[in-house]
Amino acid sequence: MSEKKKGQGLPPVVRGLICVAIGIVLWFIPAPAGVSAPAWGLLAVFVATIAGFILQPMPIGAIAILACTLLPLLGIMKAGEALAGFSNTTIWLIVSAFMFAEGFIKTGLGKRISYALLARFGSSTLRVAYVMSAADFCIAPFTPSNTARGGGIIYPIVRSVVNAVGAEPGKEENRRTGAFLMFSAYAAVITSACIFLTGASNNVLCNTLAQEIFGTSISWGSWFAACIVPGLLLTIATPYLLYRLIDPEQKKMPETQQLARRELHEMGPMSGKEKILCTIFVLALILWATGSIHHIDSAFVALMGLSAMLVTRVLDWSDITRQHGAWDVLVWMGVLVNMAAYLSKLGLMKWFADVMAAKFGGMEWMTMLVVLCLVYTFAHYLLASNSAHIMALFAAFATILVAAGAPVLGVLILLGALCNSASFLTHYGCGVTPIFFGAGFMGQGQWWKIGFLVTVMHVVVWLGIGLPWMKLLGMF
Repeated sequence: MSEKKKGQGLPPVVRGLICVAIGIVLWFIPAPAGVSAPAWGLLAVFVATIAGFILQPMPIGAIAILACTLLPLLGIMKAGEALAGFSNTTIWLIVSAFMFAEGFIKTGLGKRISYALLARFGSSTLRVAYVMSAADFCIAPFTPSNTARGGGIIYPIVRSVVNAVGAEPGKEENRRTGAFLMFSAYAAVITSACIFLTGASNNVLCNTLAQEIFGTSISWGSWFAACIVPGLLLTIATPYLLYRLIDPEQKKMPETQQLARRELHEMGPMSGKEKILCTIFVLALILWATGSIHHIDSAFVALMGLSAMLVTRVLDWSDITRQHGAWDVLVWMGVLVNMAAYLSKLGLMKWFADVMAAKFGGMEWMTMLVVLCLVYTFAHYLLASNSAHIMALFAAFATILVAAGAPVLGVLILLGALCNSASFLTHYGCGVTPIFFGAGFMGQGQWWKIGFLVTVMHVVVWLGIGLPWMKLLGMF
């Protein structure tokens, strides 16, 4: 996304000075009663860093390095404490999953899965939308980057399908067909991100923050069990809602099946590396889903899969070093998660919970949950990153709700899922959104209107069906 598209419009230097000013102002405000000086100083650095992640005067990895450097220099933490976040296992889970995504793209297995589904089921516009949802669903557990999955696998396929039916940006012919296929494919990427813990890196960030703040986290299998029912309902309902809202001109699409068969023919039989990756994929999925039996940490299951890909030459070391997004996540998430952990260790979160509990005293936690989930979701209009959303709001909102009596796991999953769902609201909602919006089949106004309706549906489903389903599972 360009600097203007992020919504800032100001020169990077000005944005940087704003972030510094925020930190300085907080630093010199006297700490409230009950808050230690180190905790308040850490909060000043933390808030300035979050502001930097939102305004982005520099890449967020660079901002994280600056913040990490300041912590010992300002006497807030010892050097070893400032670097402790890089040993967090869930961060390495994300890094490894980025490598799985590279394997899907490099070997062509992701495209093969998608084209095979299209060749078999892609005979109508609506069925094509469901096929793309199914394809993304198959790939999502191993691709925690919406940008990698949506931009590297799903978008090229759906763009080929749109071209096959004669829809082009700027032309009226089949314009609504192109708009429907593009938005429904985008919706598939976002919905799958809600269903799997490893479907989006911000899910794992939520889980890590919950562990640091409340001492409670969720396994891959438990997240999937909690999200599969509302997630599948949204997977089924969203394409149909879009079909009714957009009303594509072309209902039948035999060209799609022909295109998919042609592409599969050109790809030829599965290569040896595709077969190897498919085997690794299935074995890793089984190990993740059965973690409660073998007790192997999810991160080390992912590292086992990555090691297997390296040993079998599915990926080589140069593929690993080229994954700038993975190493970027390692840096900024390691720093941010560590700062959030120390905010809790230094007592700031307990103080905040006590203050909020007193302020919301008497309000039933379910009512508070609904109100705060709505605020939390629609605050995304001000954000262009799901990770920034989590870092800015998750700790505060989760602390308030848990202090009021809401179940930790329910709060964790709802705030994680709704952060993904909020991506629909704008054309800059998360990293992958501009790719689909940039195809040019929808204007900003139409995108925002449809995105609002889809987001409302997601909120209703997650609160009205997701929460009761979690209770039925005994999660609270």
